[in-house]
Amino acid sequence: MKKALVAAAALLALPVMAQAQTVAPGFYVGAEGGVNWLLNTTILNQGVTPQTGFAVGGVVGYDFVGPRVELEGVYRYNQTNVGFPGQAISNQIGQLGVLANLLYDFSPASTITPYIGAGAGIAFVDSTSSLGSTQFAYQGIVGLGWNVDTNFRINLDGRYYGTSNPSVLGSTWSNNNFSVMLGLQLKFGAAPPPPPPPPPAAAAPSYMVFFDWDRSNLSQQALNTIKQAAGAFKTKGSARITATGHTDTSGPEAYNMALSLRRANTVKDALVREGVPATAIAVIGRGEQGLLVQTADGVREPQNRRVEIVIQ
Repeated sequence: MKKALVAAAALLALPVMAQAQTVAPGFYVGAEGGVNWLLNTTILNQGVTPQTGFAVGGVVGYDFVGPRVELEGVYRYNQTNVGFPGQAISNQIGQLGVLANLLYDFSPASTITPYIGAGAGIAFVDSTSSLGSTQFAYQGIVGLGWNVDTNFRINLDGRYYGTSNPSVLGSTWSNNNFSVMLGLQLKFGAAPPPPPPPPPAAAAPSYMVFFDWDRSNLSQQALNTIKQAAGAFKTKGSARITATGHTDTSGPEAYNMALSLRRANTVKDALVREGVPATAIAVIGRGEQGLLVQTADGVREPQNRRVEIVIQ
């Protein structure tokens, strides 16, 4: 049963995780707030049991798409069960932390991305004066981010936050906190999704007419192909036709060049008889160049004895 529940949860999560977004590097700012639990401690030999408090702050950072770096300021406040007359710590403990954080998003292009992070910096904690004790601060972060779109993100994370030991009238005390924070971030300069690629260019209609060896006359099959090409030309309205003649590699090159041109002109004449204007037809002879089937010199290859008709 337990395995079935785990599998079902994974299947439900897959569609959310699979919704990839276009993510680009950029700066961001954010605001955050939540609840803070200051762990029990001892101050001036008195046991202190803090009440559940709050944490509120803001961040400015840069997203490298995966790694993130940010500068964060958070104020935490908890009331306590004891008071020290004349002290800022009387019935309350306030603390302001300014930390540099390094975080990592495991799936930055997904709608939901888990992340971890750590930070270090400076803290100002209530002591004999309000926020009068300067301490070293550090934290560890585990959370989930919701990429609403390319610019807006919502974070929910849990944190362990601590400082070096503050002191009140020469008595030090341990400062350890757990916080649950909800944050909203606004990212600047995120690239819009790339435009869809242009549709591939349509290939120009083309036809092939084949010839017997050392011949330039047209077979019945060749005449049928030319008739199809003429029909395609007429449907386009305004078009041009190129008839390019080829030979195989048997025979001298100069002779084959002339033979390829005769074949191309034979096709042109047949197109004119089918109603294509002669002025719309260009004739090219390429001889042994542009072989359809690569062969050695002197090979009689039927596929190379051809005229290619291209309509543009």
